[in-house]
Amino acid sequence: MSAPISVCTLGSGRADHLRNLVAGLAMNRVTPAELVVGVMQDEPYDLPDTPFPVRQHVLGSGRLTLSAARNRAAVEAANERLVFLDIDCIPDPDLVGDYDARMDLTGGILMGEVLYLPKGATDGGLDFAAFARAGVKHSERSGPPVTPLGDCTDYRCFWSLNFAMRRSEFLDIGGFDESFVGYGGEDTDFGRTAAEAGLPFHWTRGARAYHQYHPHHMPPVHHLDSVLANTHRFRDKWGHVTMEHWLKAFTLMGLVERRGHDFVRVRETEDRDLALTAQQSDQPYASSARVLAMLEAERPALADA
Repeated sequence: MSAPISVCTLGSGRADHLRNLVAGLAMNRVTPAELVVGVMQDEPYDLPDTPFPVRQHVLGSGRLTLSAARNRAAVEAANERLVFLDIDCIPDPDLVGDYDARMDLTGGILMGEVLYLPKGATDGGLDFAAFARAGVKHSERSGPPVTPLGDCTDYRCFWSLNFAMRRSEFLDIGGFDESFVGYGGEDTDFGRTAAEAGLPFHWTRGARAYHQYHPHHMPPVHHLDSVLANTHRFRDKWGHVTMEHWLKAFTLMGLVERRGHDFVRVRETEDRDLALTAQQSDQPYASSARVLAMLEAERPALADA
């Protein structure tokens, strides 16, 4: 390894997922120098022994502060090269080595591959050959480049699930904006901030992570209020809204109306909304595009408005 790498993650619950992430890192052909965990609960995790140090920083329970947890992990990291993984990600045995090799080539933000695993894929332990066969690419995300690095020219494609960058560049742009509380918007804001600072974005071939199954909703009706609050926060900061596809779906569902410059909830979320947006047990991921297409077909007049 040309330089030591700190892996950063964050978590609240999903202890089995974090243990799989840790076990995956322990199986990497290039061993990370450390794992730093921003713990968004009152107690640290009970984790397996590892060939590298694991440092947990307990932030406590309360409001969901993904930005603060990621920032804390980055600040506490001991090394210049950082890899950020979501708690649901199991790193492929080549992930750390791939990022290390790619970071020798360039600066800026590197975004590795992600494949989604179906329900039950990890029941027999970590079998990476089986994961490669069963994992699927998200239909709404770009595929990996043919070459080791590919240019990404749209900051809106930034995805905090699996990325790497230098700690100095992360700190120079201020990390994630901690005023984004709850779900939604912080990734796009981080991407915009990085783009404004002139940092390049690179799709990365390899550096693969396998996303572990968990039930989810897309668009995220279970986080509607924080999505609306963060939409307005982004608009006040940058002059335009983000998460437009979610807002359009919420509007077609009759949950939200646009009033002037604001998006306002007009009714409570009901069981039918959760049923429409729920990830089915046979689906490796939930799809906003699928739901939006259904809504647009049912309400074409509103869809064109």
